[in-house]
Amino acid sequence: MTETLHLCVIPGDGVGQEVVPVAVAVLQAVLPEVQLSFAEAGWETFQRTGTALPEATMSAARQAGVVLFGAVASPSHPVAGYRSPIVALRRELDVFANLRPSRSWPLPDARRDIDLLIVRENTECLYVGRERLEGEVAIAERVISRRGSERVARVAFQLAMQRDRRLTIVHKANILRISDGLWRESCLAVAREFPDVQTDEGLVDSVAYHLVRQPGRYRVLLTPNLYGDILSDLAAALAGGLGMAPSLSLGERCAIAEPVHGAAPDIAGRGLANPLGAILSVALLLRHVWQRGDLADAIERAVEQVLARGVLTPDIAPATQETVGTHAMGQAVLAALGA
Repeated sequence: MTETLHLCVIPGDGVGQEVVPVAVAVLQAVLPEVQLSFAEAGWETFQRTGTALPEATMSAARQAGVVLFGAVASPSHPVAGYRSPIVALRRELDVFANLRPSRSWPLPDARRDIDLLIVRENTECLYVGRERLEGEVAIAERVISRRGSERVARVAFQLAMQRDRRLTIVHKANILRISDGLWRESCLAVAREFPDVQTDEGLVDSVAYHLVRQPGRYRVLLTPNLYGDILSDLAAALAGGLGMAPSLSLGERCAIAEPVHGAAPDIAGRGLANPLGAILSVALLLRHVWQRGDLADAIERAVEQVLARGVLTPDIAPATQETVGTHAMGQAVLAALGA
């Protein structure tokens, strides 16, 4: 009997509500048997209901075990009772390993020498949200645990074995001797379990420099939460922009596929958003969660064919080129898939 595949779809805020339906259509084209449920979360949900991540949404996500999340629009100032729903969802589902690949696409501004996977710890570091004010001093606590470091390191090394067996551990242990020191020590301990992987280390500022100068020198970067967040945006810029950037957060029982871009309120509702980050996130889900690498390859080939023909959304096109919108880009990918 074929296992039933479930997906909880959470469009979220802003352009998430536009790109997620396109990604779902692509997923259904290659995997029509997938069972979908829909739920809400985000700033708009908070304003309407008083909670950014309703319990009904958490229940639907836990039941499905696999989530496609769109985007979240968090206010830049403190709002009583509001917490980022995607950060909370990652923590509640314990999806501790965040995969953010960047590769060369046939785009005018993309580098031709990048094929990189950043594996980012996803539940600790400064993102635990332990901040406080002591008079005129703001203090944030950074949490790095041996268990959290080792488990994400094992995921990264296993993925490095599937690539070309090169991995760089990113840290700043020369300054943050205790927290990054524990991260470094834990990751190096896991490295000894994978003697076939060529392992080196890099200080986060040095890695950022070399990533811009010569991105081809890196294949897998293993990073704490904050460093991975920053370096993956840098890598996305080299590979064509945030609109092209997918991600997948993995845990022992759950997974969240999610484009890296935000809610983009400046273009929300205008049909201009690039859906390829969401579509490529679906491909990651197919490859790493449902073990359908053949379907993931087909989606990525379709995206490459569309881009090679010069079908571009405004964020990835030269200023003088005619562009297409969200829906038309989705239709072009579907046509390339033969759907």
